[in-house]
Amino acid sequence: MQTRFIGKNILITGASSGIGEAIAIRFAQEGGNVAINYNSGAERAEAVAAKAQAAAKEAGQTVKTFLVKADVAQEKDVIAMFADTIKEFGTLDVLINNSGIQKASPSDELDMADYDRVIGVNLRGALMCAREAIRHFLSRKASGSIVFNSSVHEIIPKPLYVPYSMSKGGMENMTKTLALEYADRGIRVNAIGPGAIVTPINMAWINDPKAKGEVESHIPMGRAGTSEEIAGVFAFMASDDASYITGQTLFACGGLTLYPEFRTAWSS
Repeated sequence: MQTRFIGKNILITGASSGIGEAIAIRFAQEGGNVAINYNSGAERAEAVAAKAQAAAKEAGQTVKTFLVKADVAQEKDVIAMFADTIKEFGTLDVLINNSGIQKASPSDELDMADYDRVIGVNLRGALMCAREAIRHFLSRKASGSIVFNSSVHEIIPKPLYVPYSMSKGGMENMTKTLALEYADRGIRVNAIGPGAIVTPINMAWINDPKAKGEVESHIPMGRAGTSEEIAGVFAFMASDDASYITGQTLFACGGLTLYPEFRTAWSS
């Protein structure tokens, strides 16, 4: 295991399960102090902190973990989350913008309250978190790294999930715009675009062999990814190993973005 985050302080939004949980554990393994944001389920967040501490100890690292409750769709919560995290750690070096939600609905039946909630968490919330991180980096006159958890649905349409697809499409441009705006001040902004990953949000198909087979039939590598695999990609992008990368989305998707239906030359 590498040790790229010794002495670094990392805030991970939506870190009480799934990819966020795996990211918290991976960064702690690499020596980073991790602030674990959650909105509900304090017991789950406490369990993640315990797993992160255990993983760090096994890797020979001594780290701090900090639990911070906040709804990233609420500006006052976001501002307080950053204030509390910086008070606890002293500084912040990395923001992992991981929080995200989705809800299925035919677009002609879309409830705008559901739309507002998805956009509020996935896009508006991500921007508010990025804004607070950038404010902190600028106040320190120090470099910093922001990594968004985006999706293959930045570029692949997702019928029945138009607010989610819109939020991820917007996240792509937000990543590029913030990266360009702050590149000359040592602030890198990137995104990771996972494909089909084994996480609690996907249990509907993970626990159904027929549905799982259908999902995996569309993935060129033939399998869903794990949250640990995605956490490794986040660790790379947030670290100095990616010091010359900014404004990019790195798709970690088993080939989903390669137009897999063209594996055979049916169009020629």
